[in-house]
Amino acid sequence: MTRHTRHTTSRAAFSRAAFSRTAFRRALAALAALPLLALAVGCGGDDDSTRVEGVASAPGGDTGGSGGSSASGGSSKGTGGGGSAKGKSAFYDAQMDYVRCMRTKGGAKDFPDPKLSGYLDWDKINKLEDPSGTGEVTKGGKDGACADELRKAMTFEPERDARKDYESMLAHATCMRDHGVSEFQNPTMSAGNAVPGGEPDPTNPRIDPDSSVYKQAREACEGKLLDGLDGMQ
Repeated sequence: MTRHTRHTTSRAAFSRAAFSRTAFRRALAALAALPLLALAVGCGGDDDSTRVEGVASAPGGDTGGSGGSSASGGSSKGTGGGGSAKGKSAFYDAQMDYVRCMRTKGGAKDFPDPKLSGYLDWDKINKLEDPSGTGEVTKGGKDGACADELRKAMTFEPERDARKDYESMLAHATCMRDHGVSEFQNPTMSAGNAVPGGEPDPTNPRIDPDSSVYKQAREACEGKLLDGLDGMQ
């Protein structure tokens, strides 16, 4: 199941207290994009294909093909037109609408501009103060005030290559383990979809994103992730 296919969500609601900030960020893209996208979330079972918090999908089930990634919650069928200049410009403009909303209605006055590619700058977002402690800055603002703007922005996300996204996330996961985060899971490919790795059990986190080891590993490995994949694992 993926957020880009026609499968319906089986578990779209989570206990907020059970998630680390990283898990909140990954859940944001899926939750805010519903009902345009589908989300499936597993609880650390043996079937990797059900442990989905975000995917990069390839149409037609071809694991070697290219498709749309939900790296920031987007759709491969967006108006972006497969990454054309016009599409990228529309994606950036739509993300700026979301950013402006976050700065006003969303309660995050210092919310950063998106990258020139149009993807949100998670390194800067993660450094923002979360006024309520409930993940507002990573979940579409206070009371989801900017969810509509985020949904719209994600329909403009350019197409991505699922295989390249998988290889990027695999290199990142390997790097994270090499730098001391031993439980960091590999991504998987399932029916043409790149399923992010990372936290093995989001409902009962075993990785502490606030630990010095994790932060150092994250900094050392950030270059392994392709643009738009930061925040996915």
